[in-house]
Amino acid sequence: MIVYDLQCAAGHSFEGWFDDRASFEAQKKEQLISCPVCNDSNISKLPSAFSIKSSPKQAMKMPLPDNSQVLGKLINEYLEQNFDDVGCDFSKEALKIHYGVSKQRNIRGTSTREEEKMLEKEGVSFVKFPVPASGDAESQ
Repeated sequence: MIVYDLQCAAGHSFEGWFDDRASFEAQKKEQLISCPVCNDSNISKLPSAFSIKSSPKQAMKMPLPDNSQVLGKLINEYLEQNFDDVGCDFSKEALKIHYGVSKQRNIRGTSTREEEKMLEKEGVSFVKFPVPASGDAESQ
């Protein structure tokens, strides 16, 4: 299937879908293509942008934008300003909030893989974010 940008003699632009170029040429020659606005069959192809079709199995790796460090810093600042830091007591505090023992609020902290498995088993929702090391010059 091929799509052409077409134009009639009156200047109306429209798209035409054809099996291939030969199909377009044959239909044009027999004047089977007409403008949907004015029904003119004097049609010409317009220059159009092209694209390259890739295999759907091929994964496209998107490069990180140049400002990825800035974005990471902004996310880190947001977490610091909007989440209570409970440190290594994250899983304990998350369970207290989940069961209504502590007030509902946003928390952040650290947990072990075993604690994360236990939180998942209890039905506690959480999201893990990588945190820059405290020795990073960017995070200071």
